[in-house]
Amino acid sequence: MSSTEPTMTILVYSDDRTTREQVRLAVGRRPAADLPKVEFVEVATHAAVIRRLDAGGIDVAVLDGEAVPSGGMGLARTIKEEIYNAPPVLVLIGRPQDAWLATWSRAESVVSHPLDPIAVASAVADLMRRRSAGVPATS
Repeated sequence: MSSTEPTMTILVYSDDRTTREQVRLAVGRRPAADLPKVEFVEVATHAAVIRRLDAGGIDVAVLDGEAVPSGGMGLARTIKEEIYNAPPVLVLIGRPQDAWLATWSRAESVVSHPLDPIAVASAVADLMRRRSAGVPATS
């Protein structure tokens, strides 16, 4: 007898496979006991992010602000302007001093490199709770 446990889907964007892996490992299968398990969608290009978000089903987006050639901050702003009911966004920034740029991007959360697994998991868990509660993402 199989039961389908609810899941939430997290999109992880970075041109760097190692960064995507660090996010995936930090979040794990379930970032907090009160949340459902997660499934990851990993993408490496701006076009893939837009295509996947247009298709729907993404609950949280984690965008690498240091990705090349299309950084996550500009991409976050584009998402907020162009994707209906966009998911909440976590932007990974190069330095804590770049947090003001993340505000410009309209991301709901920010974590700086080098990535602290606890900070990443906590930020993703908070965004998952917001999405579950139906709290609209910043527009």
